[in-house]
Amino acid sequence: MDNSEFFVGLDIGTSSIKVVVAESSDDKLNVVGVGSERSEGVSRGVIVDIDKAAGAIKKAVKRAETQANITIHDVVVGISANMLQIEKCQGMIAVGSESKEITENDVRQVMAAAMVQNLPSEREVVSLIPRQFSVDGFNNIRDPRGMIGVRLEMKGIIYTAPKTIVHNTKKAIQLAGLNIIHKVITPMALSQVVLNDGESGFGSVIIDMGAGQTTASVVHDYNLKLSTVDFEGGHYVTHDISVVLNTTVENADQLKVYYGNADPDETSSDETISVEVVGKTDPEQISEQYISEIIEARLEQIFNRLKEPLENSGALSLPGGIVLTGGVAATPNIEELAKKVFGVKVRSYVPSQMGMRHPSYALGLGLVTYASRLNDIGIIADNVVNGATINQNNSTPQPVAQTKQVVEPEPKPENVPDEIEKTQKAPKAKKGKGLDKFRDFWSKFFD
Repeated sequence: MDNSEFFVGLDIGTSSIKVVVAESSDDKLNVVGVGSERSEGVSRGVIVDIDKAAGAIKKAVKRAETQANITIHDVVVGISANMLQIEKCQGMIAVGSESKEITENDVRQVMAAAMVQNLPSEREVVSLIPRQFSVDGFNNIRDPRGMIGVRLEMKGIIYTAPKTIVHNTKKAIQLAGLNIIHKVITPMALSQVVLNDGESGFGSVIIDMGAGQTTASVVHDYNLKLSTVDFEGGHYVTHDISVVLNTTVENADQLKVYYGNADPDETSSDETISVEVVGKTDPEQISEQYISEIIEARLEQIFNRLKEPLENSGALSLPGGIVLTGGVAATPNIEELAKKVFGVKVRSYVPSQMGMRHPSYALGLGLVTYASRLNDIGIIADNVVNGATINQNNSTPQPVAQTKQVVEPEPKPENVPDEIEKTQKAPKAKKGKGLDKFRDFWSKFFD
C-alpha cells in the first residue's frame, strides 16, 4: 500500500530561488525534483518587489514540477533570520472537559495562552516550539493528549520576525498560486541536515553564506538559540572583483566561480587569466593569486564581523565547532580561512543527493526534511501560529504572568562550556556594544 507523501521546500534567496520536491515513504525522504531560477525582486534575503518575486517563484516551481512529474500546490517556505527575536514563553489553562481528559483542543488553547505576549505591532510570531508540558505539576511531558488532569501548562520558545518580511513572503507565494503549509526560520531548517545529532545537542554554529547576506546561528539542545546577520555575501565578493579589475559584474562573477579561491597561497602567481577591462580594447592578464587575494580580503572581513558576537556569547567554545553552508561555502579553501579567523574546527556541508551536490541547495533540503520530521505536537503548534480556530466553549486560556515566572532549570549537556552559562542577553542590531549586546540572553536558554 502506498503511504507516500510529498513535501516541497521553497528557498527564496538573493541570487536564486530554489524548489526541492521530496517524497517521504516508510520514514525515508527521497528528492524527486529540483527547480532553480534566477531571483528577482529579492535583496539581502528579503522580498522587496512582490510581483517580480512571484514571477520568479512560478518559474522555479514549474521547473520542479516538470522534473518531479507532479503538480505543486503547497510549499514549506524559509523565513530569513533578519532581525529575528527569540523568547521563552509559558502558558496555563484549566482543562475544560467534564472527564478532565486532555484533548487536542486543550493543547491548542495552552499554546495560544503561551503566545499571549506584548509583541510590538510590527512583529509577528513565525514559529512556536513546545519544550515540555506539565499536567497538575507533573513535568517533562511531551504529548499530554489523553491524560487526565485539571491544570495544563506548557513551556516553549517563540521566534518572531518583522511583519514586513513575513507579509511580503506570504503575498509573493500567494500571487504565485501556492499555499504555505509551514513557515520555518531558515537556520532551524538548516540544522536538520547540516548538523548531526551530537552537534545539535551539544551545540554548534551554522554559518549560512548566501549572495546577499551571511547568517551565523547557534544551535544547542536541538533548538536555535542565537542568530546574527551580516549584510554582506557573495555579491560583495563579485563587486570587489569588478571594481578592482575594472571589469563588468558578469565577468567578475565568472572569474569568482571558475578561478576563485579563499587561500592565495594555494594559487599560482605565474598562471594568468585574460580579463576584459572596461575602456580597453585588449584584455589584461591577471594572475589567479591576485583574484584570490581580492576574495580572501572580503571573506575575512565578513568572518571577523561575525566573530565578535559569537565570541562574546561563548558560542565559539561549543564542542560542535562551525559548519559552513550556502553558495559561497563552495569557495575552495574557505574552511582554512574560517579556521584561521575563528580558531575552531570548521567543516563545510554539501548535500549528497544527485543533482543537489552544491551547498546552495542545503536550505531547500532542510525545509523538506524539517516538514517531514514534524510530529503531531509540532503540527498543532504550526496550526496555532497560523491562526487555526480554537474552540473556546469548554475552557478559557489563562496566560501566566511571564515577568514573575520561575522557570525550572533544564539539564545541560556535560560538554557545554561555563562561559555560555555566564554570558547574557541576545544581540541588538547595533555593533560595538561588547557583552552588553548579549546581556541575559544565554541565561534564558542555558539555565
